Amino acid sequence: MSQPRILALVGSLRAASINRKLAEAAVQTAPEGVEVAIYEGLGEVPFYNEDIDVPGSVPAAAQALRDAVAASDGLLLVTPEYNGTTSAVLKNAIDWTSRPYGAGALKELPVAVLSGSISPNAAKWAHGDTVKALGVAGARVVEDAHLHFGAIGERFAETHPREDEQALTELAGAVAALVEAARGTLVSA
Repeated sequence: MSQPRILALVGSLRAASINRKLAEAAVQTAPEGVEVAIYEGLGEVPFYNEDIDVPGSVPAAAQALRDAVAASDGLLLVTPEYNGTTSAVLKNAIDWTSRPYGAGALKELPVAVLSGSISPNAAKWAHGDTVKALGVAGARVVEDAHLHFGAIGERFAETHPREDEQALTELAGAVAALVEAARGTLVSA
């Protein structure tokens, strides 16, 4: 059986984003032989607009995102919470990869959602909105792989999440659950 390829999309474009650091730590927890890669380039993807989503004329950055998601066996979304919801960059990625509706790269793709926020709420509103958008888009949301990190500004102020044993254990569990869902998809394909 081939090993799953997991693609991580980070909903914060900030270079020092703790959500990005959570994604980096998640990459390090991947089971042996499983590739987990963080997608670079979400900041270049234009806002979704049906007028530019025309076969043969899709913007290169949007097509590259679609191709990367389509080539993956599972998707790990890491979302901050902006104004009580998911970030525009992550929602935009969902919009582009859900099209054409019913046949987009997200259709039936196993997806895990991790959320992190400076608030004790742990970005649970953003998490819920992301899960809702993924479900409507046709993704297969892996409930066992959900994870919430609250008060990340304090918890990870002096240390990278990869240096936090509890965070690594939780991330490893989420990644393992996503990998198992992806393996199930590979077997049934």
